[in-house]
Amino acid sequence: MAPYTITYFPVRGRCGATRIMLSDQGQEWKEIVVNFEEWMKGDLKKTCVFGQLPKLEDGDLVLFQSNAFLRHLGRRHGAYGKNDCEAAHIDMFADGVEDLRTKYLKLIYQEYETGKDAYIKDLPNHLCKFEAVLAKNKSGFLVGDSISFADYSLFEVLLNHQVLSPTCLDSFPALNSFVATLSARPKIKAFLDSEDYKKLPINGNGKQ
Repeated sequence: MAPYTITYFPVRGRCGATRIMLSDQGQEWKEIVVNFEEWMKGDLKKTCVFGQLPKLEDGDLVLFQSNAFLRHLGRRHGAYGKNDCEAAHIDMFADGVEDLRTKYLKLIYQEYETGKDAYIKDLPNHLCKFEAVLAKNKSGFLVGDSISFADYSLFEVLLNHQVLSPTCLDSFPALNSFVATLSARPKIKAFLDSEDYKKLPINGNGKQ
């Protein structure tokens, strides 16, 4: 039996980074796919702490909120830094990634037709912050010399942005190298090449 269970809609969405992290850490998981009609019945929604999915189960532990998943998995699988200082920086960068993800989701779900060009034009002002961090650290990771949950989160957000704007990383060599390096990690590569990954749309409304 798989140690983890993800309950979510048939999209990459808020579980993209979690699935990539589980894959890279060699973990198996079960997927419970919820369709829109089932969700609208309301029975499942009533069981969700914040009235929303995804849900992650780890044995008897039930979690909601995707960033809580990543932090939990970081603690469980040694991807939360080597000391409190590194962990604090990992939290900081994870929150920075979430800021970018929130802007991306606002574009996708609210402003795609009217705001896409302006978003792409402004994107370098956000990417340059992560470029500077990776260029300074030189390990290939955001913090320290080993991968953390924040790296998985940034990686997944960058993959989504490369679909939105294929040339968005052309002026950012450290970010380009980061994406190439993580994409080449054997277990991540196998997952990204799998039908389980490819068959899922990035977002629930079909826009990307």
